[in-house]
Amino acid sequence: MADQEPPRLYLITPPEIELSRFPNQLARVLDAQEAACVRLALSSHEEDTLCRAADACREVTTARDVALVIDTHFVLAERLGLDGVHLTDGARSVRRARKALGSDAIVGSFCGASRHEGMTAGEAGADYVSFGPVGATALGDGTQAEAELFEWWSQMIEVPVVAEGALDVALVRRLAPVTDFFGIGDEIWSAEAPEDALAALLAAVFP
Repeated sequence: MADQEPPRLYLITPPEIELSRFPNQLARVLDAQEAACVRLALSSHEEDTLCRAADACREVTTARDVALVIDTHFVLAERLGLDGVHLTDGARSVRRARKALGSDAIVGSFCGASRHEGMTAGEAGADYVSFGPVGATALGDGTQAEAELFEWWSQMIEVPVVAEGALDVALVRRLAPVTDFFGIGDEIWSAEAPEDALAALLAAVFP
């Protein structure tokens, strides 16, 4: 459960990356802060784009013994030898992804702010459930995953939980006792030195 150990870093790539530059950025961030997982979360659905990005990121993550999962495309996850998939449709695809990828793969599920969807995903075999956004953002329908959801989850549910979306220092401090992972992406990648932005964001938890 979430209060048994400090939360870990779950890094999320930008929706668009430059292959000539991003792998070096990713390497610097992973060298500066230990991460449990990297999620390839590109906006593109072009198979060639996804494959080239996955290959480039996998070189970085494998060298540092960090898991790499891909948004949605569990068929590509298997073909490219990635560690698993992050599903964005709640519990709907969990069983299908688990059957396709096998028991050793990571299958995660983004469930917005829905306690019910999260429980259903966990029962279907998700390795973790992600709730968000936890902060104010123009993305989505504006519904936020409140701290109370994470408090309840950490007390009642064994499935690990990720807090993501519009995190700031205050939210990191507030949620640290009740989440297993912080999903961090857009919060840092626009900075000149993403590794420094990450350190500042996580200073309350990892001084």
